[in-house]
Amino acid sequence: MIEFKNISKHYQLKGQTIRALDQINLKIPAGSIFGIIGYSGAGKSTLIRLINLLERPDQGQVMINQTDFTALDARSLRQERTNIGMIFQHFNLLQTKTVAANIEMPLKLLGIHKAEREKRLNELLDFIDLKHKKDAFPDELSGGQKQRVGIARALANHPKILLCDEATSALDPQTTKSVLALLKKINQEQGITIVMVTHEMDVIETVCDYVAVMEQGQVIETGSTLDIFSQPKHPTTKNFIQTVLQQQLPVSILKNLENQNRHSIYCLQFLGKSAQETVVQAVIKQFDISLNILFANMTEINGTVIGQMFIQLLGDPATIQQAIDFLQQSGVQVEHSEHQV
Repeated sequence: MIEFKNISKHYQLKGQTIRALDQINLKIPAGSIFGIIGYSGAGKSTLIRLINLLERPDQGQVMINQTDFTALDARSLRQERTNIGMIFQHFNLLQTKTVAANIEMPLKLLGIHKAEREKRLNELLDFIDLKHKKDAFPDELSGGQKQRVGIARALANHPKILLCDEATSALDPQTTKSVLALLKKINQEQGITIVMVTHEMDVIETVCDYVAVMEQGQVIETGSTLDIFSQPKHPTTKNFIQTVLQQQLPVSILKNLENQNRHSIYCLQFLGKSAQETVVQAVIKQFDISLNILFANMTEINGTVIGQMFIQLLGDPATIQQAIDFLQQSGVQVEHSEHQV
């Protein structure tokens, strides 16, 4: 487990004190894929760089498997860092070295024997499916291939933790998808804890088990990805979810509908089993009301389906309330939407 205890980090910039991190307390379960999301300047990259102490906190402890990294001497820290790999947004490959030389570099720095380096190199080239590019140079590779080389280099020394700092931000959507699939495979097959910094909620949705949302140097919300997607609490979290799930109708449409029939718009949220059932059809059949479907979508988080639907309910208020009660008893969350106007 990775744990941040009362972590604070400040910088001096043009005579001003910048609070990069402010009293962070966070636990990252071992063997998970943990996402850290926030807008630019939220402090997420500073936080991830504390894990291997590329940045040192001004206050607090960084604990990894009950070892206080902030208390280690230089030699012990170098040893511990061999268990942590890191990949970057802009790949950070040596342009004058071949793919093979880039991947072998960490092993060479550790003094690993040539025969053992060659064996590990071939394993990694097979794993990232780039054996045919062994002797190529970085400028001969696509962005996705460069990032795969970066991943292989980070895995060279059999790390227990893999840090990913905006690892897909420089890639197109299709390449991002393939790189995320590779990271998921690494986690599932090798049990490596992966910590991902990103500003893209669809990255969190695709691979992460847990997520922490950051703003102005603080963790404002954290939990399982499913919980965060299905029940976001902080406005910033809701804004991020909005990029993946349509959580509100356009204001102009809501105003127009509300002007015609006040308090008639509802947001339904379906989770797991309820997303598979025809509860809306049952409401239409069972209750003497008018139900207009305005918008609906669906996504899957770690094997659990989340669905959302915006509807307009018209009819007798008592009957509408009975229909809402029926939906809630069927496992559907129901909320008024006019507060979003």
